[in-house]
Amino acid sequence: MKPLTINDVKKNGWLILEVISGSRAYGLDTPASDTDIKGVFVLPQELYYSMEYTAQVANETNDIVYYELNRFMELLARNNPNILELLATPEDCILLRHPLMDLLSAELFLSRLCEQTFANYAYSQIKKARGLEKKIVNPMGDERKTPADFCYVYTGKSSIPLKDYLRQQSFTQESMGLSALLHFKDCYQLYHSSQQEYNGIFRKEISNDVCTSSIPREAVPVGLLYFNRDGYSVYCKKYKEYRDWVKERNATRYQSTMDHGKNYDAKNMMHVFRLLKMAEEIVSENRINVRRTDRLLLLQIKNGEREYDELVQEADKRMQGLKGLYLNSTLPNTPDLNAVNQILVRMRTAYYQQQ
Repeated sequence: MKPLTINDVKKNGWLILEVISGSRAYGLDTPASDTDIKGVFVLPQELYYSMEYTAQVANETNDIVYYELNRFMELLARNNPNILELLATPEDCILLRHPLMDLLSAELFLSRLCEQTFANYAYSQIKKARGLEKKIVNPMGDERKTPADFCYVYTGKSSIPLKDYLRQQSFTQESMGLSALLHFKDCYQLYHSSQQEYNGIFRKEISNDVCTSSIPREAVPVGLLYFNRDGYSVYCKKYKEYRDWVKERNATRYQSTMDHGKNYDAKNMMHVFRLLKMAEEIVSENRINVRRTDRLLLLQIKNGEREYDELVQEADKRMQGLKGLYLNSTLPNTPDLNAVNQILVRMRTAYYQQQ
């Protein structure tokens, strides 16, 4: 059977909840904001009981994500911030809501777990902002470096990059030969001959490693070559990550970051403070406030009006403050899983009886 799709869920009428989520639900949207849609669906019995169970479906851009009822309840029980928010979606963002959803409320799931789930999510947003900062400040060119850029030659007097050495000596890499130097990791005796047919330092220009040659016993080395293999390996990993980021980055968000000139993803940092404030409200008000009343502050952060280091320090301070709030909280340590399970069974049974 082919995998289920968003269209399958919608055309078969399996949805019991569909809402606009993200910035539009928070009241933090701008003209350039995307519209994110999340929902909950119930698989028909033959698929739910079979090996074809599907936990969630999404479109190619993940702007639309639907969760099967079991998966939805599982994430709620874990106090997942993105999922808890769906139970408190503002009325103007609800596209479809089955009466069975009346059996659920955010208050049923709120617990001390929210301290960690919201704070951990906030911390992940800081890491994303930091990661973007590094990529912007330290861009990598389109041209990929080769092992030759990580090779150095020691001639007994000094160590110089291989490319500089070859240029100074008017040697080609094809006229060079290498032999392994025992007990010296990634070090090789370096030989040259305009007549001897060595394999060269690299078999091909696109090689990812050096190569050795058969060296005559009477040959005299012209130097010692060191290949920083570990450095090359790290570079290859970072280069791939960077090129993937360039390919997949949100062009609008990237341009916004360049425009405000602070070298960090301000939208990530905005979500840090949204999450931390929501965690504070959960413990003090015993509810989730999706539509933000601190919109002005959050938009200032989103617009890059605050310095990165200042924001990180303030976020750290708020995270520490959460510990005290939750330590003295009357919230349960975890949701009542027995009660959650009973409601899940009740919802699924009622849904199937209506079909």
